[in-house]
Amino acid sequence: MEKREKTNVMRFLDAKKIAHECYFFDCETAPSGEEVAAILHKDPAQVFKTLVTAGKSGAHYVFMVPVTGELDLKKAAAAAGEKHVEMIKSKDLLPLTGYVHGGCSPIGMKKYFPTFIHSSAKDLPTVIFSAGKIGRQVELAPADLFKAVRISYADLT
Repeated sequence: MEKREKTNVMRFLDAKKIAHECYFFDCETAPSGEEVAAILHKDPAQVFKTLVTAGKSGAHYVFMVPVTGELDLKKAAAAAGEKHVEMIKSKDLLPLTGYVHGGCSPIGMKKYFPTFIHSSAKDLPTVIFSAGKIGRQVELAPADLFKAVRISYADLT
């Protein structure tokens, strides 16, 4: 079996001694979240997408929602204490976070942004999300995600 190169997210979790599982898969383009769940043979409710927004104040926020759901921008704004938030443009993602669309992780962004995860994660033994590159995912307990990045639960869908 070929050795797969770890991402910065995986190395960060290793360095912090945070228990996690790594997944590697090949793909030409970024698969949808539902496709990722199918590739990994996991419940889509357990697989989360990482979305980056800009608030009316100009501040940026990160939201993690199950791949089967859509971020409700009104609920997201309320969670962030903003009048409204909007998704940032795809072209702005890399310079802002260091990640590309389809490979955005809440861990290891260029700088910390307030981060929220859908409240359904509270009831899950583990959550799966991007490890910072397309075709790379990590799985860890929600409590361990909190050790990696300051995060708040919120109803986001």
